[in-house]
Amino acid sequence: MIRERNIATCIILSILTCGIYGIYWFITLTDDTAIASKNNKMSGGMALLLTIVTCGIYRIYWSYVMGKNLYEAKDQAGLHATDNSVLYLILCIFGLDIVNYCLMQVDLNDIANA
Repeated sequence: MIRERNIATCIILSILTCGIYGIYWFITLTDDTAIASKNNKMSGGMALLLTIVTCGIYRIYWSYVMGKNLYEAKDQAGLHATDNSVLYLILCIFGLDIVNYCLMQVDLNDIANA
């Protein structure tokens, strides 16, 4: 079951906790996307560990894969889907991960409401 999250609240909590909530949000985005796309290969904890071990390089790959998986999840839910994987990749390269999180959460909220 995917839970709908308020994006503004997530951003504010990420700022107030100096990024700690952002880590939790990263993990839940990954887990919720895995549930929605029925892709059990993904795990939020593993994605975080690989991001730490690779000094952030895995995060770039993760952004691209999340775009593909969210596209697949929205398509499976019967919603209008657009493949934003390249957009997520570019935003991640320029350090705009919080924008990625927001865009991904919008897609997950759409799936949760479907």
